Amino acid sequence: MSGLSSSETHTRAVADIVAKVPTQLSIGGAQRPSSDGSTFEVLDPATGCALATVASGTRVDAVACVDAAEAAAQAWAATAPRKRSELLLRTYQLMVDRADELALLITAENGKALADARGEVLYSAEFFRWYAEEAVRLRGDIQTAPGGANKILVIQQPVGVALLVTPWNFPAAMAARKIAPALAAGCTTILKPASETPLTALALAALMEEAGVPAGVVNVLPSKQSGEVVSAMLADPRVRKLSFTGSTEVGRTLLNLANDHIVNCSMELGGNAPFLVFADADLDAAIEGAMIAKMRNGGEACTAANRFYVERGVAAEFSARLRAAMDALNIGPGSDADVNVGPLVNEATRSKVSGLVDQAVDAGASLDLGGQTPDGPGYFYPPTVLTGVSSDAAILRTEIFGPVAPIVTFTSEDEAVALANNTEYGLVAYVYTTDIARGLRVSEKIEAGMVGLNRGLVSDPAAPFGGVKESGLGREGGMEGLLAFTETKYIAVSW
Repeated sequence: MSGLSSSETHTRAVADIVAKVPTQLSIGGAQRPSSDGSTFEVLDPATGCALATVASGTRVDAVACVDAAEAAAQAWAATAPRKRSELLLRTYQLMVDRADELALLITAENGKALADARGEVLYSAEFFRWYAEEAVRLRGDIQTAPGGANKILVIQQPVGVALLVTPWNFPAAMAARKIAPALAAGCTTILKPASETPLTALALAALMEEAGVPAGVVNVLPSKQSGEVVSAMLADPRVRKLSFTGSTEVGRTLLNLANDHIVNCSMELGGNAPFLVFADADLDAAIEGAMIAKMRNGGEACTAANRFYVERGVAAEFSARLRAAMDALNIGPGSDADVNVGPLVNEATRSKVSGLVDQAVDAGASLDLGGQTPDGPGYFYPPTVLTGVSSDAAILRTEIFGPVAPIVTFTSEDEAVALANNTEYGLVAYVYTTDIARGLRVSEKIEAGMVGLNRGLVSDPAAPFGGVKESGLGREGGMEGLLAFTETKYIAVSW
C-alpha cells in the first residue's frame, strides 16, 4: 500500500472547481443568503481545511422553500409528460458532458477517489435518463366493476410537494435518485443535502436550471440546523412526501415527525450487508466482487459488504487473496489519478472505524492488514482485513462505513443463512457459489431487499432499491421509484 500522495495538485484543482459553484440557498430559482445571514464551512476531507463557506438555512428559509415549491406545483403537475421528459433528458446530457468537473467537486467535499466519483456522476445521470423515459409511461387502469354497475377508473397523480433529505456518501446519486422520479411524476421538490456535501447539490440545482427546469420545481436548502429545518417543513401541511436516505436512528425520528400530518414516507436506512462465500465459489469472481462490494466509495456505502462469511474449506485462501487485493490499493487525496482510496468524510467517521477495529482485535481477532491511522492531515484510514473474528463481535453488528473487512468462517448452508440474518438490518446481501440452485435457495432465505448473486454490485436505476426490517420502507429506482411520488385515485364512473 502506498503512502499518502502530495496534496499540492489536489488543492489547486479543488480550488478551481469549487470557485464555480453557488454557495447560497437556492429557492424559487434565485440564490439568496439565509434569513439570519448564518453560514457554515465545508471541509476538504483530504486536508481538513475549509473548501467553501455556504449559507446555512433557517426555519424561515425552510418555509420559504415550501412557499416556492407550492407556487410552482400546479403548473409543474400540469406540464405535459413529454415536456417533463425532455427537461430530464437535458439534465442527463449536461451531467454526462460535465462528468469530469462534477466528479472533482464530489471528490473535493466527500473525499472519495476520483474514479469512484466519476462513476457516481454517470450513475446519477442515468436516473435522469431512466425517468425521462418513464415520465411518459405513467399508466392508469380501467375495468368493469364485478357487479357491472360502473367502470373502475384508476389514475396516478403527483403526491405533491416532496421533501428530499440526502446523505453525504453519494451526494449526487442520492439526490438524482429522488429528484428524477419526483419530477417525472409531476412533483415539486425541496432538497436538504447533508451539511458535509452541500456543494454537489447546489451545482446540480444550477445545472437543472440551465436545462430549463422551471423556478421553484427544485429548491436546495443547505443547513447546519438539519433537525430544525426538516421538522419545520414536515410540520407544514403543504409537504406531502418525505424521501429520506440516512441512518436508521434519524429515520425513526423523521417517521415520528411525519406522523403528525400522515406524510407519505420513503425510507432508505442503514445496512449491514453479509457477503457469503461457499466452498464451491469461483474465488477469482468472489474476490473481484468483494473488492467492489467492500471498497466502492472506500466502504462508505449502505450497500457495502460489512460482514464476510466464508466456508471453512476456502477461508484461508479467500482471506489471503483479499488481503493481497486490499494491500495493492493506493491511499491518498481522491483527486490524484492513481489513488484508489481517499479519506473518510470526517474525523468522527474515522474515529468510529478505528474504534471498531481496535475492539475486534482486543476481542481476539487477528489484524492481517492495516488497522493503523496514518500521520498527517486529512481523515485517512487504510484498507484493513481482520480474520478470526468472533461471530458475536461488535464490528459485525455495526455499519462500519469504512475500508474494513472482518472475516468469519462457517461450516454449513444453514449456519451461513443464520449468520447473515442475525441483524436488525436487511438492505442487501451478496452470495457467491457456482451451484445456482443453492444460490437461489440462499437468496430466498436471506432477509434482505436485494441480493447480489455472484455479483458485487446491485444498484441500477431500472431496479427497485430498498430494504426490509430496519433498513427502510418503500423502494427507489425502477417503476416503483416513480410510483412512490404518486397517489392512486379511483374514480367510479358510469357511461
